[in-house]
Amino acid sequence: MTNLTLVTPLPPTRPVQNEGTAMLLHEALARSRMREAEQAAREYALVRVLTAGRRWQMLARYAQRRAAVKAAAAANRSGAVAERVSA
Repeated sequence: MTNLTLVTPLPPTRPVQNEGTAMLLHEALARSRMREAEQAAREYALVRVLTAGRRWQMLARYAQRRAAVKAAAAANRSGAVAERVSA
């Protein structure tokens, strides 16, 4: 996964008050990066689901077109056979 943010880390000397717990600055940054990575993973999963949906939709349209062509060809064949039999 790529992290597109550039962060200049500060020396971990000052405690940071976050969610009721005093953490060192590098711990807060690590937690923040972890949350960003989780969010990126959720977005990537959503993109994969949407892409898969589009792919299945394209395949269904292709199958529908192919079925229509085959049905028309079969109708033409059965019509030609009926004409030969009646003639």
